[in-house]
Amino acid sequence: MKIKINHITNYHYSDQVSLGFHKLYLLPQAQVFQKILTSQLTIHPKPVGQVTRVDLVGNVFAQVWFDEPTDQLIIGTDLVIDCQEINPFGFIIEPYFISDFHADQFHGFVYRDDSEVFISPYIHQEFLLGFVDFINSLRINSSTFLDFLVKLTATIHQKWQHVVREEEDLWTPEKTFRTHKGSCRDLAWMQMNMLGGLGLATRFVSGYAFNPELASGHELHAWLEVFLPGAGWIGLDPSLGLLTNQLYIPLAFHADPRKTLPVQGSFAGAASAELATTVTISELAN
Repeated sequence: MKIKINHITNYHYSDQVSLGFHKLYLLPQAQVFQKILTSQLTIHPKPVGQVTRVDLVGNVFAQVWFDEPTDQLIIGTDLVIDCQEINPFGFIIEPYFISDFHADQFHGFVYRDDSEVFISPYIHQEFLLGFVDFINSLRINSSTFLDFLVKLTATIHQKWQHVVREEEDLWTPEKTFRTHKGSCRDLAWMQMNMLGGLGLATRFVSGYAFNPELASGHELHAWLEVFLPGAGWIGLDPSLGLLTNQLYIPLAFHADPRKTLPVQGSFAGAASAELATTVTISELAN
């Protein structure tokens, strides 16, 4: 399937400001089952400098800087991507990692060898007492570890209301768990901490998700990935209760959700700023 993505980000300032360095995480990250056919990034005002860089965790991003005052910043992205169909369940996990999953006294997952030092920043543990009974009830009633991941992701979708929030803040896992609602990023962050309480490494993902059968609110999206030895990073979307497939287009991965914002930068001046974003995704005929 070929899909076309148009993404416009418009910052309007109440007065003239000086724009600082900006990092734009608006370039799709490489996945073997997706091929970028066309990619165009337009910026107004035109930057005095623009380069493509790679951050510490491997995300490709555009760095831009400016030299003229302005009262607006408009960033447009036009993409055409060929998405080859994949099986989201097509992987095998190292047997050692899940051998004790059904033990009565299960104490959590342990990553072997020197991967522990690398993986530790990805194990999030804002783990609440309320999570324990919830997680254990699902674990006990799951036939396999993969069945548990599927059940957990589906249960969050079923029991937590997905809401669209324009604010860029992130709710705490406790607030999302208590109120039984949250944006896609809130639900992803809550599930990351649920899995972190079991010792599982996760990372936050921001990007695009396309499903022609869904209403609006899922085009610019957030989900999570869990690292499983043997299989690598596996995508989970608690907003929809699914494992991710070829129609999820990642723009940034990071252990810290704040580091995945599509536009990261600053401005100097006394002005206030208003943000408007539009994203449209459509299927192209072959």
